[in-house]
Amino acid sequence: MKTLLTLAFALFFSTSAFALNSDSGIDHHSGTNTATEWNIDGAHSAVKFSIRHFFTPVPGVFENWSGKLYFDPENLAGSKIDVTVDVSSVNTQNTRRDDHLRDPDFFEVDTWPNMTFKSSSIRQTAEGEYVATGELTIRDTTKEIELPFKLLGVMENPMRENTLVAGFEASTTLSRLDYGVGSGSFAQTAVIGEQVTIDIFLEVTREI
Repeated sequence: MKTLLTLAFALFFSTSAFALNSDSGIDHHSGTNTATEWNIDGAHSAVKFSIRHFFTPVPGVFENWSGKLYFDPENLAGSKIDVTVDVSSVNTQNTRRDDHLRDPDFFEVDTWPNMTFKSSSIRQTAEGEYVATGELTIRDTTKEIELPFKLLGVMENPMRENTLVAGFEASTTLSRLDYGVGSGSFAQTAVIGEQVTIDIFLEVTREI
């Protein structure tokens, strides 16, 4: 599960900055031209979520996760996203609740330690706005979802020579029950809501 934050960038998207010195390569398995890989800066990125308890949204974060991002707005066919989240790293600032989320009533992390998202396609919907279609796996359930995301900006990093830095944010809403998260009385939605808001914030870099 996951939730969204708010970030502000003063610089808007520049296609030419992505195209500059692009070093796309051939994916020999698919025969497609793979877009440029960006390195995720984990210290300035986050995977968050929020879910209602009675009337009040309760926020949380997954502290341990990893991912790969290949992105070029001029080569969306070769762009892709691959994220793996360590579900046991859930943190809602309440130890008792976090331990309960890890047990069989919810995520059952001993059996299914990770959730994953792997894109199959990316399309543009507006200037600087995109949708990644792909498979989200939580517990033993995999479903195709659409993940809208925005390119917040791209610029040369003034602190690191010959390096570009870019920002992305993504947000979506999922039904926890579609993935079997919440069994027995916890499948009821009067106390714990059904809809979970997931927000992903990425700061990424690459050499130029």
